Amino acid sequence: MQNAAGTLAERTLVDWLRTWKGPGDPHGVATVNCSLFHADRLHQFDAVIWTPTSCVIIEAEALAEQAGGELEVPLNGPWRVGNQIVTLEGGDRRPPLDKSRDHTYALQNWLAERGLGQRVVSGVVLVVPPNGSDLRVRQLWSDPSFEVVLGDDPRRLADYLHTLASQGRAQWTPTDIAMTFRGLGLLPYLPAPQDLEHEGFGGPVDITLWYGGPQQAQAEAYMEEKTQAEQAYAGPLAITMPWYSPWKLYPKEAERVDFGRGFLRIALAIGMLIAFAWVLWFVISLVLTYGPG
Repeated sequence: MQNAAGTLAERTLVDWLRTWKGPGDPHGVATVNCSLFHADRLHQFDAVIWTPTSCVIIEAEALAEQAGGELEVPLNGPWRVGNQIVTLEGGDRRPPLDKSRDHTYALQNWLAERGLGQRVVSGVVLVVPPNGSDLRVRQLWSDPSFEVVLGDDPRRLADYLHTLASQGRAQWTPTDIAMTFRGLGLLPYLPAPQDLEHEGFGGPVDITLWYGGPQQAQAEAYMEEKTQAEQAYAGPLAITMPWYSPWKLYPKEAERVDFGRGFLRIALAIGMLIAFAWVLWFVISLVLTYGPG
């Protein structure tokens, strides 16, 4: 978790995030009070949580008064408990769901522009009631991308994140997280690759994305450890390819099959074999022609 929180609802959220350290708790990274400038508009995020399979923007709201009963949350318009409109702290008359939708779509589009459009962004409104309240949330719509979670128990938000994890969506890699943090101006808060792997983020790691940040040395150490581990796994008889090897000049790509590079590797290898055979034949001919006897 990165950055400090300000409002009561945000402090409640931060306290929850700091307690999630057990094996059964959600894993990931989070930032509080960050912003995104997109499409000529500044979007202020109360919190963003990344897990290995999800990205969730949280709009943290606190009820101004104690209430009891069923909190009705329409897709548009004010929230009510019975016939009474509920008041949220801060005095913002704009419904939290409207802000959540705007922020979610903005981040989703921003990610798509950077090649991460397959990463689904979800929006959550966390409603923190005053002590002594007895509320139940009733959503008057059905949209899996948006959810209202009652903030009287940290397990409610944890269960929501576990539900997202069970849906098997595209995985966030350490490189994806680093690209996003850099783009949002959060490089000082970008965790080291080792920490991201510990939180369950797997996949490729481009350590250059950590350059210029406080975790650059950790990223370089991570890459050095990976290189040493790969060399140890390969064993002492591993042969290092020369620079002119077809597999060095036209290396395989992990993400896709490149038939053009494959043809060039095969053509170059065949050409080298023919050249070697010709040189060998030439040397043998010289020995037979001008050799002794």
